[in-house]
Amino acid sequence: MKKMSFLLVALLLLATVGAGCITSTDTSTTTSSGTMGPPEDKGYGAGASPEGTMVNVSAYPAQNLSQDEIEAILYMREEEKLARDVYLTLYNETGLPIFNNIARSEQTHMDMVLELIKKYNLTDPVAGMGVGEFNSTEMQELYEKLVAQGSESEVEALKVGALIEEIDIKDLDEWLKRTDNEDIKAVFESLRSGSENHLRAFTRLLQNRYGVTYTPQVLSEEEYKSIVG
Repeated sequence: MKKMSFLLVALLLLATVGAGCITSTDTSTTTSSGTMGPPEDKGYGAGASPEGTMVNVSAYPAQNLSQDEIEAILYMREEEKLARDVYLTLYNETGLPIFNNIARSEQTHMDMVLELIKKYNLTDPVAGMGVGEFNSTEMQELYEKLVAQGSESEVEALKVGALIEEIDIKDLDEWLKRTDNEDIKAVFESLRSGSENHLRAFTRLLQNRYGVTYTPQVLSEEEYKSIVG
């Protein structure tokens, strides 16, 4: 699969129309022992998502992984970290509760993908990495660009939040086409549902508080409208 294709598209969009923002703050992933990350994460770890409980990957049989499936798991672990880091930092900068709430959800998303990594004895690509540190060069570059954009204003920060969720939805749709493993599908479908909720939240706040109508940058107009209504 074309890794980072939609993220690279997003980079080009940011360069041409200046639509974005992201910020970051990394936290050590919460483990089953209840260990929290550093102070920047506000102490929100696994299971804190307002969207509900994590998918229990152990309830599904272990199946052989294709190379695409391995790539998908590792990729989404890092992409969910990007979202979490950005939202935590934007919360620290703007004080907007939406970033705090959604960062908690992204932590849960990260934890679900980590359970897949553990189940299949894969190597966590972001183990030990701090805020804004990524294994992927493209992800690192996107993070830095979004941080710069996100520092401009609350409106730009919310636009970046919406953009991240668009990217997540598009990437998850592509990965779901390439897996038949029930546990991976269950996790990715849960992540996609969360991203739809987040996209609606960001765009509604833009409209209701700031009078800004968000224009989709990655999804088609039809796909976007089917999600936000």
